[in-house]
Amino acid sequence: MGLFDEDVPKKSAPGTIAVGDDLSSLSESDLAERIGALTGEINRTRQELEQRRNIRNAANSIFQK
Repeated sequence: MGLFDEDVPKKSAPGTIAVGDDLSSLSESDLAERIGALTGEINRTRQELEQRRNIRNAANSIFQK
């Protein structure tokens, strides 16, 4: 381990999807699978965002009285 290892980008674990990955070597089925995984992650993120908005709105309604 070098002194500045934290500056080196970490490689993703195999099977992990990262934004900006090289797509040129993926097959059509791999690309379709990737889209499915990313769509699932987008939906999960949207649900979390909606929950946080609901909590914030509930808190605002309590404290703005």
